[in-house]
Amino acid sequence: MAKREILVYPDKRLRLRSKEVENIDGNIVSIVKDLIDTMNSFDHSVGISAIQIGEPYRIICFDASKSPHYKKKNHGFTVLINPVILEREGEKVVREGCLSVPDYVGQVERSRRIVVKGYDIEGRELVIEANHLEAVIIQHEIDHLDGILFIDRVISPSHLIRRDMLKKGGTDGDR
Repeated sequence: MAKREILVYPDKRLRLRSKEVENIDGNIVSIVKDLIDTMNSFDHSVGISAIQIGEPYRIICFDASKSPHYKKKNHGFTVLINPVILEREGEKVVREGCLSVPDYVGQVERSRRIVVKGYDIEGRELVIEANHLEAVIIQHEIDHLDGILFIDRVISPSHLIRRDMLKKGGTDGDR
C-alpha cells in the first residue's frame, strides 16, 4: 500500500476503456488500497479512478465531504467497483478540475442527480443515489473508466481555463 504516481494527460493510458473486475482478489484489494492512499495524499482530491494510477480496472473512490465548500448530505468515503449509472436527472454547469489534467479547469455540464450501482471491496452490491457535488464526482470518475476526460466535456473552448489564470482573477469561475 502506497501513494502512486498520477498519470497526466496526454498519457495514452488515460484514453483506454477500463476492464470489468471479475474477482475481488488480493491484486484488486491492493489496487484499492493504493488508490485510497493516493487520493488521500492530495488535500483537494475528492475522487480518483484506478486508471489514473495506471491500473485499467473499473474502480473509483470518492468522498464529497473532503470538499470544504460542500456540507450537504453525502455518502462519505466510498469505493465502487464496476460502477454503472442507472438514472440521471437534471442538468447543471459546474467547474471541474482533475489530478490528471493539473493545469486546467473547465465548465462542464453534468446531471444534478444520479443513481449508480456498483460493488464494495467485500463484493456487496451498492446502489447509491447521489446529488449535487457527489453526483458530479461520480460522473467524472466513471468518465475516466471510459477513457473520457473532463476536457472532452467542456461546454466550449472558452470555458477551459488555465489554473494560474484563476489566481490572477482571469475568470469568474462557477459563481
